[in-house]
Amino acid sequence: MGERAEERHVIGMVWAQARDGVIGRDGTMPWHVPEDLAHFKRLTSGATVVMGRATWDSLPPRFRPLPGRRNVVLTRRRDLELDGAEVVHSLEEALAGAAGDVWVAGGGQVYAAAMPLADRLVVTEIDAQVDGDVHAPRVGPRWRRTAADPADGWHRSGGGLDYRILTYERAG
Repeated sequence: MGERAEERHVIGMVWAQARDGVIGRDGTMPWHVPEDLAHFKRLTSGATVVMGRATWDSLPPRFRPLPGRRNVVLTRRRDLELDGAEVVHSLEEALAGAAGDVWVAGGGQVYAAAMPLADRLVVTEIDAQVDGDVHAPRVGPRWRRTAADPADGWHRSGGGLDYRILTYERAG
């Protein structure tokens, strides 16, 4: 009887960014697109979600922990304990306990650390230019766009902003 191949889980990264790559300002997202929040919930439900401590802190308390997901918070603080979240001190530690797909949900430093390990990027592009202090990682030539929603153009959010959802897979 042959050996069963070890199951490999998808490591994805998910974020929303303005045209200029801004993803945050003063610990918050500088826009409100309810449809993107609903998309995030659908995408990550049932999975492990890895985020930095500042991203955890930016979540409204009523959404901490994110329901229906394994919440993993990456921090340098050795004494940190959080209700409803596993606290880890390295990305490797965060990934080691994953029983299914993993979605990295920010912030900037966590995205930078996870980019070399990621298989998939799901990026909501907001058709706006905003000031910010945190930027998305660069999606370079090692990534190929495999989907766009909508295929052409933009959705209009209930709040009046245009957005689209782009999916990238690691090339080769």
